[in-house]
Amino acid sequence: MPSPFFQSFSLKSLSLKNRFVMAPMTRQFSPGGIPTPDVVEYYRKRAAGEVALILTEGTVVDRPAASNNSNIPHFYGGESLNEWEKVASAVHGEGGKIGPQIWHQGVVQPGGPNPLPQELFEGPSGLLGTGAAVGRTMTEEDIADTIAAFASAAADAKRIGFDMLELHGAHGYLIDQFFWDFTNRRSDRYGGPTIADRVQFGVEVTKAVRKAVGEDFVISLRISQWKISGYDIKIAKDPTEMEAWLGPLSEAGVDIFHCSQRRFWEPEFEGSDLNTAGWAKKITGKPTITVGSVGLSGEFMSSLREGTGADPTPLDELQRRLERGDFDLVAVGRALISDPNWVQKVGEGKFSEMKGYSKESLATLV
Repeated sequence: MPSPFFQSFSLKSLSLKNRFVMAPMTRQFSPGGIPTPDVVEYYRKRAAGEVALILTEGTVVDRPAASNNSNIPHFYGGESLNEWEKVASAVHGEGGKIGPQIWHQGVVQPGGPNPLPQELFEGPSGLLGTGAAVGRTMTEEDIADTIAAFASAAADAKRIGFDMLELHGAHGYLIDQFFWDFTNRRSDRYGGPTIADRVQFGVEVTKAVRKAVGEDFVISLRISQWKISGYDIKIAKDPTEMEAWLGPLSEAGVDIFHCSQRRFWEPEFEGSDLNTAGWAKKITGKPTITVGSVGLSGEFMSSLREGTGADPTPLDELQRRLERGDFDLVAVGRALISDPNWVQKVGEGKFSEMKGYSKESLATLV
C-alpha cells in the first residue's frame, strides 16, 4: 500500500494523484499585474516535482482597490488571463492540477515599490486589523460589485482551463475582515454581534461563485483564526462558534476548507488535539486541507522575517493525523519556495537532499 501522502484523492471533477498541495504564497513577480514567463516556469517546475495540486499566489479581482502592490497578479483583463492560461497549460503538461486563489485585500497598508491604489482601500468598516481607520466603508453597491467581481474571476478560471479555485478568506483580508468583529462594525445585514451575522458576505460571495462555475467545479475557501496583526485572534472561540461560521459557508457551496495555522500540530480548542482542519472537517463533513510549517522546524512568520526554519522536520505526526482522517490534503508553503522537487524527494525518501528555506529565496523565482 502506498504512503498515505501518495494515495489519490477525488472530489467532484477534481482528481489528484497524491495528497500534497502547493500553498498560495504571494511572490510579487507580475509587473502591472501580468504574470511573466518566469511565473509560468515557476509553477511548471512544482508540477514536475510531483505536487498534485497547485494553488497559485493570491490573484486580485477587478476592483479599483483590491491590491496594494502593482506586482501582485490580476485575475482579470485579457493580457493577464492569457498568461494565466499559459500557467495552467504548463502545469497540465507535467501531470498536475491547478487552481487560482482569488483575492481582494480589503483595507491594508500600501506596499511594495509601486504601492497601490490611487484611491482609498475598501472594507466592511474601513478599518485595518490594527484598528486604524485608513480605508472607506463599503456601500451595499460596492459589496454587490465586489461579489460580481469574484464571480467573474471564477467564471474566467473555469473558462481558461483551471481545475478548481480557491477564495482567500483568511489572514485579515477582505472576506476575513467581514468575518472578524474587530474590522466589521456594520449594523446592516453584513454585520452584527455574532459570527452568524458577519458570515453573510462570505456566503454571498460563495453562492455567486458557485452559480458562475456550476456544481461540479470544486471551490476551496481558505480560512484562518489568526491574522497578520495578531496570532492569538480567534473568529471562533469554541466549536459552537466554528459551526456558526463554517456551516453557512458549507451550505453556500464551499467544497474544501483550507485551514491556515502557524503550526499544523497545535490544537485549535482545549480538550482535543484536533487542529483547525480537523475541527472544520468534523463540523462540516467536508474535506479539508491542513497547512502550517509543514516541512519546517521554525515557527511561521519568524522564518519569513529572519530566515529561520530551514531544516526539514519529520513528517510522522502529519502522517498520523492524515491516517486518522483529520484532514484530506496537506499544503506545503515555504519548503516549496526553495525546492520545487520537495514532494518528489519525500516520495523517494531523499530527505537529506532537500533544500532548506531561507529568506533569500524570496528574492527570485527558483
